[in-house]
Amino acid sequence: METTLQRIAACRPRCAAATALLLLLLTPPLAALASETEAHLDKAPVNLGDKASLQRGARIFVNYCLTCHSAAYMRYKRMEDLGLSEDQIKDNLMFASEKVGNTMTVAMGSDEAKKWFGAAPPDLSVIARARGADWLYTYLRSFYRDDSRPTGWNNTLFDKVAMPFVLYRQQGEQVLKKGSLGDAHGAKMLVLDKPGTMTEPEYDAMVGDLVNYLAYMGEPAQTTRVQVGVFVLLFLVLFLALTYQLKKEFWKDVH
Repeated sequence: METTLQRIAACRPRCAAATALLLLLLTPPLAALASETEAHLDKAPVNLGDKASLQRGARIFVNYCLTCHSAAYMRYKRMEDLGLSEDQIKDNLMFASEKVGNTMTVAMGSDEAKKWFGAAPPDLSVIARARGADWLYTYLRSFYRDDSRPTGWNNTLFDKVAMPFVLYRQQGEQVLKKGSLGDAHGAKMLVLDKPGTMTEPEYDAMVGDLVNYLAYMGEPAQTTRVQVGVFVLLFLVLFLALTYQLKKEFWKDVH
């Protein structure tokens, strides 16, 4: 009869093979996770209470992003929550839609976009919730010239990106330097090769306004929801205090 030790010894090769296979399957996800963790993200200046910043961000979005990217879950009318009147929205922010109640869509079809850019531009309605505001803020400041790419642009945060850099006139043209300033690790560094129409702080402020609006667009009712939540919590605390006093009154004669 086979002993327990013999069964364990026979199982060892199979267990080792299974463990090796498991490690092999887990290696790509773990490597991808490590890559995401190592990426440095700059803090985005998101402030959903700053209506002036949100208004500027909305203007930047419709002028530079809405040409290719849609926001199919966002209606122009929601911009009234930012302090804009219907006439201001029509005169300054609507170039293709006829009604203020329409969603922010683009005329370019996905098939055409895929043919021109290699991939259809994603809808940006909830991009800030999917990617994160810090990721978007870093991404829009990390483009550099790359002649090997079809668009002539690449991005240190999103390698081989298909999106052309539409804000290069404002930021200028950056180039990628490797191992600059005596960096022994060959770290990537972006250097401004051709200045744009804006200084670095001005461009960062512009991108901050755009990212602020993208964060707002992902959940336009967030500010209202937070205010209602605070009110409900205060009401519950007050109700708890009244309930406790009522309980003391009912039970004061019970010994």
